[in-house]
Amino acid sequence: MSDAAKITPLRPKRPCPECGKPSSREFYPFCSSRCKDVDLNRWLSGAYVIPGDVDEEDEEPTQRKPD
Repeated sequence: MSDAAKITPLRPKRPCPECGKPSSREFYPFCSSRCKDVDLNRWLSGAYVIPGDVDEEDEEPTQRKPD
């Protein structure tokens, strides 16, 4: 068995989350700059949302109608 076969990789090989191709070390976890940019665009455009609690302070109070 050669020395190269004994070396374990630092990270397991994972497919690119965008296209499914093998990931590249340079763009990990993506396979290319394009897939990395596509993912970034989705975050910046609001396609991905992390759910969270709504703060009561952020909500506008409802106005009472005068009697």
